[in-house]
Amino acid sequence: MSKDGADQRLRRLLALVPWVAAQDGPRVEEVCRRFGCTEEQLVADLERLFLCGLYPFTPDTLIEVDLAEGRVWIRYAEMFSRPLRLTPAEGLAVVAAGAALLASPGGADQPALGRGLAKLAAVLGIDPDEVVEVELGDAPPGLLAELRRATAERRQVELEYFSYGRDQWTRRVVEPQRVFGSSGQWYVAAWCHRVDDERLFRVDRMRSAVVLDTTFEPRPPSGTPSVYSPRPDDPTVVLELTPAARWVTEQYPCEKVEERAKGKLRATLKVSERAWLERLLLQLGPDARVVKGDRSVGPEAARRLLKRYQA
Repeated sequence: MSKDGADQRLRRLLALVPWVAAQDGPRVEEVCRRFGCTEEQLVADLERLFLCGLYPFTPDTLIEVDLAEGRVWIRYAEMFSRPLRLTPAEGLAVVAAGAALLASPGGADQPALGRGLAKLAAVLGIDPDEVVEVELGDAPPGLLAELRRATAERRQVELEYFSYGRDQWTRRVVEPQRVFGSSGQWYVAAWCHRVDDERLFRVDRMRSAVVLDTTFEPRPPSGTPSVYSPRPDDPTVVLELTPAARWVTEQYPCEKVEERAKGKLRATLKVSERAWLERLLLQLGPDARVVKGDRSVGPEAARRLLKRYQA
């Protein structure tokens, strides 16, 4: 099971708390299924709530959590019933988040949200269309709508999907668990029958998505799958990167990063597919050098590319 980061736990709590508080003691398995976490992760999240409240943090100002007989209750302290007063910075953050939602496919179908944001922007004295500019990943609205429908109806989907690591198109049947946006891209978290495991699929790499009649039962959640999960037997490569290529260590998961002289780095990465490493080395050019691993990857890829241009 992958370990959740602080940002992911916070996002889950922000969504989980008001939903559970509005229910009459939902069952733990229902909460876990709805928010994509295990019971262990849920309990760990709820333990943090005991420390949440308002000054002076006396028992009557803290959130109350009860877990009993497989059910969970969350009760707000009385002070939380007071009207919410936002600072200008907090108000701007709400406008930005709302603008992102409106900019997403299907956002135009939420006129109430648009009106609410317009009122908040008027109070702040800003024009949300000018101050807040939001760009989300490319995804045809019709395709997203079909994926969301399949998720809601628990129907399998047949994807024609471009595997970036293998540099090839594949067909696979998946069980979509969640559709979400992250880091400027749209993703589908799903159980993939091709590999019999959880995977994340980028929507902009789907050529087609056909919703099947076959339904499925939700699988026990094991946390949100990461964009890349190396296998134990994947080969390792060590790259020496110039300062201009330091972004590699931020964008890709590294086993180890060492600082070198003149601002250089040595990054140790797991490589599941040769095609991925070839593209990375071609992109980096003279800003990267293989110091450990298969040193022929970059030159061979460059020679093949040169032959294509010569042809």
